[in-house]
Amino acid sequence: MKRNLLAVVAAGVIALGGFALVQAQPGAGGGGHWHGHGHAFGLRGITDKLDLTSDQQAKVQPILDQAKPQIAAIHQEAREKMKTVMDSTLSQIRPLLNEDQQKKLDAIQKAHQDMMNAHKELQNAMQE
Repeated sequence: MKRNLLAVVAAGVIALGGFALVQAQPGAGGGGHWHGHGHAFGLRGITDKLDLTSDQQAKVQPILDQAKPQIAAIHQEAREKMKTVMDSTLSQIRPLLNEDQQKKLDAIQKAHQDMMNAHKELQNAMQE
């Protein structure tokens, strides 16, 4: 039972880290407009894929620009909710683990935090 719980927690932390890594990939946002959000929503390179005319591009771009902050807000809200659930889950599981397992969990959490910090630094560098 404990082994299954630890496996689920580790998989969740790894999945979150993988999500952060994908979001941090250079070029994931398509032309610098979406900073990682466009690809996830099928909007990356939409003007190229649809072979839009210059006139169509001029009309479509403001629509995409208007959606950008809404999509970013949804992503932020989802990240916050996921963090709340993960923190709650880990706080319930931690007391069930032995000392070695707690150390492993601490290492997993530190690796995840380091990845998130690197992601933030990369985003800040891209915005400069």
